Amino acid sequence: MPSSFSRRSFLKASLLGSLALCAGSPAWASLAEEFAFPGRLRLYNTHTGEKLRVTFRDYAGQYDEGALAELNWFFRCHYTNKQCEMDIDTLEYLNLVDQRLGGGKEIHVISAYRSPEYNRFLLNQGRRVAKKSLHLEGRALDIRIPGVATAQIRQAALRLQLGGVGYYPGSNFVHLDSGDFRTW
Repeated sequence: MPSSFSRRSFLKASLLGSLALCAGSPAWASLAEEFAFPGRLRLYNTHTGEKLRVTFRDYAGQYDEGALAELNWFFRCHYTNKQCEMDIDTLEYLNLVDQRLGGGKEIHVISAYRSPEYNRFLLNQGRRVAKKSLHLEGRALDIRIPGVATAQIRQAALRLQLGGVGYYPGSNFVHLDSGDFRTW
């Protein structure tokens, strides 16, 4: 058996074990083979105009702390500039949806972390946001991908069955979160 095959097998086994420990959900464990690619995202923040290309996880399943810090800042509340530590499962979910759609697409982020102040502001403006939204915990993202119908994004997320999937065709975005699997 060639040594590169042994190394690859070892790396995959290590990643499978890491995923089983850190993700916790049986749905995540069943998708472990799909993590044979690095965690890469190409993002555009619709509120700040910022762009980010980042590799947050390598082939061996190791997370890059610097990249995670960049993501925390990128996904900050645009209203207050406050940031939080984004949930790894949410990042992985987004990455898997992107991979299911062909990978490497520029993902437009409409909403990520939402500070309590901004959430209250939206509620006072009559916007339909949850008082205990997972956005407040860094566990939710609202996205669109230019050139990809929101119905396709929704379908890719639904097939994964990893968390919440909200479909807002009138506003042209899909909500993804790392909570229990549910749809609306």
